[in-house]
Amino acid sequence: MSTELPEPAAPPPTGNGESSQAPTRRTFIATSTAVGGAVVAGGVVGGTLLADLEEATAAESPPSSRVSLTVNGTRHTVTVDNRTSLLDLLREHLGLTGSKKGCNAGACGACTVLIDGQRHNACLTLAVRLEGAEVTTVEGLAEGDQLHPLQQAFIDQDAFQCGYCTPGQIVSGIGCIQEGHTGSPEEIREWMSGNICRCGCYVKIVRAVEQTAGRK
Repeated sequence: MSTELPEPAAPPPTGNGESSQAPTRRTFIATSTAVGGAVVAGGVVGGTLLADLEEATAAESPPSSRVSLTVNGTRHTVTVDNRTSLLDLLREHLGLTGSKKGCNAGACGACTVLIDGQRHNACLTLAVRLEGAEVTTVEGLAEGDQLHPLQQAFIDQDAFQCGYCTPGQIVSGIGCIQEGHTGSPEEIREWMSGNICRCGCYVKIVRAVEQTAGRK
């Protein structure tokens, strides 16, 4: 049942004989709604709300930079989020998935690459800091169908099991050889200690490095 009170057919007379100009409840609500809508529309048309939205969107967009570097002999120029690691650049932007993401904290060595000939953990290296650098990953070691000597040595010595750490082990082994740290098995173990093999193939890995270094 409606509880709305009936409206009088005509405004009640006033003391001076003139009709009342006071709005009814219905006309008051209609007028208020129209005025409110006009205020909101005016705010949008005036650009206040749109400007706020654009500023919020800009604040949410992370800063990015353009970087050019050479990876396995090929020059690449990419625009990346400033927080992008070299590992993510290689895997997600360049499709080079040989470098593995293990701990993503620089503790396991699965992502080891050579930057200007030196060993680095790609997960800890910001891509935007490598302008003009030369990066070598496991994909860039072989020459066509000819494996790198250390790659062949890993096969000869059966120096892997699950294979997940193998790319980083091989790249790190090459760095170890180039740095001249292959004087003894103990020295190799020390300078390869940043590369973890969860399968425990360390003895054979050392033998593979020794074979490549010419000690065996």
